[in-house]
Amino acid sequence: MDVTTTPSLVAKWQASAPRLLSLLRIMLAFVFLQAGTMKLFAFPIGMPPNGGTPPLWSEFGIAGILETFGGALALVGLLTRPIAFLFAGEMAVAYFQFFAPQGFWPIATQGALPAICCFAWLYISAAGAGPWSLDARRRRDLGTYQHVDFAGPRSTRP
Repeated sequence: MDVTTTPSLVAKWQASAPRLLSLLRIMLAFVFLQAGTMKLFAFPIGMPPNGGTPPLWSEFGIAGILETFGGALALVGLLTRPIAFLFAGEMAVAYFQFFAPQGFWPIATQGALPAICCFAWLYISAAGAGPWSLDARRRRDLGTYQHVDFAGPRSTRP
């Protein structure tokens, strides 16, 4: 690789950060939407171990409501910051309730996924939905979209 092209490649990669933020949000929301519909409707699969659904007002039923409706809103990027913060809290509670009591190492207790999701949602709650979102469209309509990249926030105009 030519050394003179390296800064150009790095700059192009860094410029893709806002779109990658949108992709991270979309993928996490899609997974949470599936987790919610699994709990509420046994779709695409039912809740382990028997494949059914939990009672609606149980802990898992309430999580299903949050994940289904919050996941749908996060998928399109609407009200992303508060929903992401709520999901980060949900994953922290899940981790400390179900996985941390089994031991210190998340990978050994099968708690790695909730731990990673907790911090990914926490990041999204601070960074926002990214440019591919209804939140960004609303801000562009107001003329004050906040572009976030690794160098920090700066205001851009459409």
